[in-house]
Amino acid sequence: MSIRDQLWNAVQWKVMKDRLGYTEDEMKVFRDNKRNEDVLSKAPELLDKTIVLEVVASHGCNSQHRAGDKFYFDGAGNLLTKRCPEKICIYALNAATSMIFASNELFYAGVDPNDMRFKRAACFDVGVQCGGWGRIVLELRVQDRKEACRNSFQEEA
Repeated sequence: MSIRDQLWNAVQWKVMKDRLGYTEDEMKVFRDNKRNEDVLSKAPELLDKTIVLEVVASHGCNSQHRAGDKFYFDGAGNLLTKRCPEKICIYALNAATSMIFASNELFYAGVDPNDMRFKRAACFDVGVQCGGWGRIVLELRVQDRKEACRNSFQEEA
């Protein structure tokens, strides 16, 4: 076990109590749920991941998302706004929610999220042929944080 993991094991409950603003009673309920202990045991490794959702198809998107655009999230699913396009359509984020949830569940279960069988989702606009305006399709991948950082900086250069 790495030093970082040992340190995390020693402080994880206090960190979570402070972070979530729980009372002692709430913390007892939280700790009594064994699932939480399992999830927290994987937190250090998850912090080293970046979830990337790439636009792989786009037509008629009012927010101007184009194929190749990428939305970056930390391993816990928080949008990394400084690494994303200036504007992000809320309907694209709606499509991202279930994919990010599924990737985290796979990660917690010890399965590589990149092995997910169905890793694409679309915004719910049906496109002009079906009475809507446009549509984008997103594809998920999970990368090591350093690799994702390197890739995003190379794209900017």
